Amino acid sequence: MTANKKEKRQQRARKARAKLRLHGKNRLCVFRSAQHIYAQIISPDGQLTLASASSVEPELRKQLSYGGNIAAARIVGETVAKRALAAKIDNIGFDRSGHRYHGRIKELADSARKAGLAI
Repeated sequence: MTANKKEKRQQRARKARAKLRLHGKNRLCVFRSAQHIYAQIISPDGQLTLASASSVEPELRKQLSYGGNIAAARIVGETVAKRALAAKIDNIGFDRSGHRYHGRIKELADSARKAGLAI
């Protein structure tokens, strides 16, 4: 039985999340849709969202012309990093949800690193 594209991505995501849970790290989880990008910092047990940012938020929408591009990912990454540092969280694991590390996913991680998070 062959898995389709979505199932393979979900398998990669489960594997990465299991490793982060094993190490007991907070994780920066990224979800991307065609029109927006979302980022959350989640506790190691997966029960609490410690910080979050998305291109849907009104204050970020004012800075963006479109929520589904690299510029939006950059702003969301900086915002979630600032909120995490305000909550005294500086060392996290990166959960890219099984997506390839390029484009919007890469830009979000790079901007969070530049803002002070240790990913």
